[in-house]
Amino acid sequence: MSPIVGLLRRQLAGVVALVLVAATFLVAQLPAPSAAEVSALSSTYRFTPMSVAMPSGYPQQEIRKVNQDYSHIDGWISSVGAAIALNDVDGDDLPNDMCVTDPRIDQVVLTPSPGARADRYAPFALDPKPLPMNPHIAPMGCLPGDFNEDGRIDLMVYYWGRTPILFLAKATASPKLSADAFVPAELVPGDHGAVYDGPQWNTNAVARADFDGDGHEDIFVGNYFPDGPVLNPGVSGGVVMNHSMSNAQNGGTDHFFLYENGSGGATPAAAHKRVDDALPEPVSRGWELAAAANDLDGDSLPELYLANDFGPDRLLHNRSTPGRLDFRVVEGVRTGDVPKSKIVGIDSFKGMGVDFADLDGNGMYDMFVSNITASWGIEESNFQWMNTAKDEADARAQLSGGTPPFRDDSGKARSAWSGWGWDVKTGDFDNSGSLAIAQATGFVKGETNRWPQLQELATANDTLLANPFFWPRVNHGDDIAGGERLKFYVRDAEGSYVDLAPSLGLDVPVPTRGIATADTDGDGLLDFAVARQWDQPVFYRNQSGSAGSFIGLKLTHEQLGVDGSLPAPGSPAVGTQVTVTAPGGKKQVSYVDGGGGHSGKRSNAVHIGLGKDVAGPVSVHLRWRDRDGRTHEQDLQLSTGWHSLRLGTTAKEK
Repeated sequence: MSPIVGLLRRQLAGVVALVLVAATFLVAQLPAPSAAEVSALSSTYRFTPMSVAMPSGYPQQEIRKVNQDYSHIDGWISSVGAAIALNDVDGDDLPNDMCVTDPRIDQVVLTPSPGARADRYAPFALDPKPLPMNPHIAPMGCLPGDFNEDGRIDLMVYYWGRTPILFLAKATASPKLSADAFVPAELVPGDHGAVYDGPQWNTNAVARADFDGDGHEDIFVGNYFPDGPVLNPGVSGGVVMNHSMSNAQNGGTDHFFLYENGSGGATPAAAHKRVDDALPEPVSRGWELAAAANDLDGDSLPELYLANDFGPDRLLHNRSTPGRLDFRVVEGVRTGDVPKSKIVGIDSFKGMGVDFADLDGNGMYDMFVSNITASWGIEESNFQWMNTAKDEADARAQLSGGTPPFRDDSGKARSAWSGWGWDVKTGDFDNSGSLAIAQATGFVKGETNRWPQLQELATANDTLLANPFFWPRVNHGDDIAGGERLKFYVRDAEGSYVDLAPSLGLDVPVPTRGIATADTDGDGLLDFAVARQWDQPVFYRNQSGSAGSFIGLKLTHEQLGVDGSLPAPGSPAVGTQVTVTAPGGKKQVSYVDGGGGHSGKRSNAVHIGLGKDVAGPVSVHLRWRDRDGRTHEQDLQLSTGWHSLRLGTTAKEK
């Protein structure tokens, strides 16, 4: 045997290992689209970035003050809180009012969207007075909705350090909005003292839908940290971290609020019944960063998807009846050819955002879920859960049997790896009839790379994780995925997705959190706004010149006796299902979204692109619940463009 052959035999194991590593690297790389393909796909889109007006005079900060036990990871604790929503708050019939949660000033700001009518009112911060606050409370997001059913859009702000506050719009307010246009009210009534000393909820996920089917929208509140003084720098203790990186069930408790009654006028009010036992404790104690609700099986009861950091996401099949919540956990079945974390309900990835949409145009809802997918970091994958049910009846049968009809196609679709994902919103931004996917990414921006320490943490023994002492330093100036950029995925002719953000000028290297979509100027094109963590928000005006036709629906409940100086756009008929059939037979589905995802909330309007070949009327099928909880269905022939319909026992155009 020659010395060379002997050397090769001795090093064979190492050589094989190197070959396997190289092969894995090559397989894991995303196939790069050609420049010609990117150019062709980009040609129908054009977005113009615009500055968002914010009020001045508030103290600025670059990081949060935190519990002493978290002082060495205050950068980590400061990584959430930027949020954004679009809706019609001033009643001008356009969803051109932005609710911005800005960690730099720890305020929730209402401001007009940029554009021709940006001078309608001056931006202002919502004022919680006379409700009690304290210095250790920070807002995390803003959920628009009609919480007292008077036909006007109110705002629910959720926090770390206290329970949510409803800012109810006064009927007597001027359309030129200001802070005194709202009456703040506790979602959780109680005597919380002159300085807030009530429950210290730490909320990052909310969703609004008619969960019990009584005809009135309810509220889901998902907490991240367990109740405790997370943001109190004068305290040591009373806080924990997740007790596992893959199966943590020690997060904050989840809560539901069933609508009871409400009133409008100069002193509006709303009452909700709190329900704390609707979910099993292991489900209720997940580390929720996002939630979304939609009817997946055609029974007019919305299912609920909970995106959990540090543990399995949860898909909950809804079997509720009026006044009684009943959710059943559904989990996929393990097989030999699918990894455990690619199965609904038993994954171990880091759920950060979720959105429902029919991504492949088969008339059934799919789900897109953001996870941590950073190359050379925590490279898990996003979930593109594709619906495998034949129809709603098949979906109902599978869900009733405890099995979700979903398969993850993110790898095949080239949507698996995007970075440290957060909020995700789908939308047809060029009215082509095909949905794009906008995704926020990035974690902590700084100068010192802390990925090595985070990798050590990710492989640490789970028994150490719950104690903050064992977590590595992440302070101001440290960086983990801080240079990641917004993603804008567009489907190509083969059904795969291409990120067009670089070619469209959207790939700014700033961590982003929330995405809100709406046609803010009524031109039929979806604009969108983005909340950035520790940076200014940005609004992208859609100026796609070669877009196709569309149909847009503003669907509200019947409303009688709406008086007052502040116009009432109507109470959104959340959960209404819409099926549009074009003259060629193509069907598309959508629904009235009550506000789901991570920290971005789209408007309640339904927008469906039809492509360039559709010019005449289209068939529209509506399914909704009226205020008495009765379900109705109706077929309409509607021209392209925007329509406003009131839904009672029948659908009537305003």
